[in-house]
Amino acid sequence: MSEQTTPEEVVEHGNETVDPNEASVVANQVSTAENDDAPLVSSDDTASGPDEGDVAADYLEELLDIVDLDGDIEIEIRGERTFISIQAEDGGEELQDLVGAKGEVLDALQELTRLAVLAATGERTRLVLDINGQRAARNDELKRLAEEAVAKVKDTGEDVHLEPMSAYERKIVHDFVAEAGLISESEGEAKRRHVVVSAD
Repeated sequence: MSEQTTPEEVVEHGNETVDPNEASVVANQVSTAENDDAPLVSSDDTASGPDEGDVAADYLEELLDIVDLDGDIEIEIRGERTFISIQAEDGGEELQDLVGAKGEVLDALQELTRLAVLAATGERTRLVLDINGQRAARNDELKRLAEEAVAKVKDTGEDVHLEPMSAYERKIVHDFVAEAGLISESEGEAKRRHVVVSAD
């Protein structure tokens, strides 16, 4: 049986000096290397964790099974954000209950999916969940509202207050207003937080 190597011996071993904080890690590597029966672990396996898109898709697929609904799940990466979309297989409205009258159920499912990713990866995510094109349609509506606000500010010079929105929706409006050359900011608290568009 080989003699167990201690962290202190590793620190003093050879001509190289090992950081004391890494000593225990190196000692474990030495001990594992001396055991022919120890499984080999690839550095790639330990360095890379589960993909957030795959985790989210698996979570949502299980949810659909629980509620006995069918849907096609697609994953798309736009910039640094993951977008997950679920579309009814028959193109019908059977998934509408997962959206809600004003998208409140969809928002709740998105947060639950983000929590599932956090639990699996240890990393927070800003993934966006869409069901039956609800968010895509809402994005078009937000751009229309932003266009109207920009036009009104340019015509009257007065500030325009939009309806309360989520942080994600406000970001869409802010980006559009900035492209139009005007200024926007968020005002209000909690559910009353909204975008104000102004000329300066």
